[in-house]
Amino acid sequence: GAAYWSASQLDLPTLADSGYDGTGQGVHTPIKQPGTGQVLAPDHQAYNTLLRSTRGLGERGFALLAGRWKALRRITASPRRVGDYVKAALALTHIEHLHLRASC
Repeated sequence: GAAYWSASQLDLPTLADSGYDGTGQGVHTPIKQPGTGQVLAPDHQAYNTLLRSTRGLGERGFALLAGRWKALRRITASPRRVGDYVKAALALTHIEHLHLRASC
């Protein structure tokens, strides 16, 4: 889907959840717990923590933007263009917040 396309065609690393495991090169997913009952190695645990925390920041940011800008909720534009729309929404959000602070 869009995650693999953006990773492979635009050379953008994509952080994904474990549901995207095996999607392809450039799509980074958590390392799964070994089925043998062993604990993940500390470096794999650290990788998973960093991946999930970074994804969480991105998802929270997009949730804030999508909550504010209805146009982002069901966007059907090309993955190549979505970034432009998100950048515009972010810029407008910053302007809005600066305006609100100045009026207080």
